[in-house]
Amino acid sequence: MPSTLLERVTTIAHTPSEIGQASSWVTGQAAQAHYNMLAGTGCKAVVVSKEYASELGSVADKLADLMVIVRDASYEDWLASFPDTVIDLDDVFIIRHSAGTTGKAKGIAYTHRAWMNTTRDWFYMLPPVQRGDKCLHVGPISHGSGYLFLPLWLAGGCNLLDRKFDAGDFVGRIARDEIGWFFAVPTMIADIVESVGGKPQTLPSLKAVMISGAPISVRTALAGHEVFGDTLFQMYGQTEAVPVSFMGSKEWFSQVPGSDPVRAAGRLMPFAELEIRDTDNNPLPIGAEGEIAIRCDGQMTGIWGDPELSERRLRDGWVLTGDIGRLDRNGYLYVVDRVDDMIVSGGFNIWPAELEQAIGTLPEVREVVVFGVPHDKWGEAPLAVVVTAAGADIDQSTVIQACVRLLGSYKKPHSVVFRDSALPRSPVGKIQRKVLREPYWTGEERRVGGA
Repeated sequence: MPSTLLERVTTIAHTPSEIGQASSWVTGQAAQAHYNMLAGTGCKAVVVSKEYASELGSVADKLADLMVIVRDASYEDWLASFPDTVIDLDDVFIIRHSAGTTGKAKGIAYTHRAWMNTTRDWFYMLPPVQRGDKCLHVGPISHGSGYLFLPLWLAGGCNLLDRKFDAGDFVGRIARDEIGWFFAVPTMIADIVESVGGKPQTLPSLKAVMISGAPISVRTALAGHEVFGDTLFQMYGQTEAVPVSFMGSKEWFSQVPGSDPVRAAGRLMPFAELEIRDTDNNPLPIGAEGEIAIRCDGQMTGIWGDPELSERRLRDGWVLTGDIGRLDRNGYLYVVDRVDDMIVSGGFNIWPAELEQAIGTLPEVREVVVFGVPHDKWGEAPLAVVVTAAGADIDQSTVIQACVRLLGSYKKPHSVVFRDSALPRSPVGKIQRKVLREPYWTGEERRVGGA
């Protein structure tokens, strides 16, 4: 950051005492997450709305050089006072955070060039944006919805940000404000369908409903198509490389000999490459299951500050996704499992280790393992298997509330199973999570839940 900008920043920066005391929620896991991201990227200044400034109090205490810029009535004029800055297309533009293998967020670095390619590719197969079109963001723009922000803005559209998702009034909101675009994870589609009783809606302004973030079940996809018609689009990718596969409604809900599009995650896009790899990182033939490897023009340059993880995830320019899938002869991708144990519940990534650590703080718990099981609404939800200490008196509510207190409500287990015998272990002493998980997925098409 140029020194002149630093000087200007300090004129409206706020000290921790000016920000106010952080809430009890922020002083725990959430504050640690903020700290990890800000410290890990060497952040010099953070911009925050006035109503959320208190959430950075304890973080600013730990980062003495961090300047907290509160957006108040003077912010826009202050920002406009700076001269234009010339940048290089290969300079880093953004660092987006995604969950790491231990639950700690990892920074995914994009250059200006890569991000503009991502912007192009997200809209390559979507209806064109016209001046004045509106995109409604009801999910965080740090998640999938944020990929629609810049394309709408560049094309002369308008981005509307809501504080929260309200399924009951959502269709009315689209109609009243003539919304043309919105991003949704599958659980949002399911909630909207329920709110309108599954009946088709007349929404002449709506151009595209972009669905991603988690697998979508056939039932939810068909119901969403009934409600929204041919405005549904689906894509697959990761924060590290996106988008890679894509399809619109007319293809998604069509009959294709040799394929089953309604169960697919789209078809390979232009500007992207995709292979299915074996455990030795060799390409597998069509129809075989293996790890999905992807490469596209809009992908990360690496994982910020972690060359070792970058080397593991990037192989000769290809991103190894950790997802298990297969390709059919028509180019449709099917995501069937994950190499790792991450739980995707309602579009949010939940790492079992986080819950296990939280539950393990309870003195009545001897050992615990957490894994995802099918769930009608969320696609999948965490289940905790707890081995209790001798003579312990503990119930499900105690375990769930421990997770709510330490991690937040959306990361709590949906259910808890208690046992007094040790968990199964491998020959090297590791708990065999998949042995415990497998019975819950018997009869399911894939070992990854769709909402």
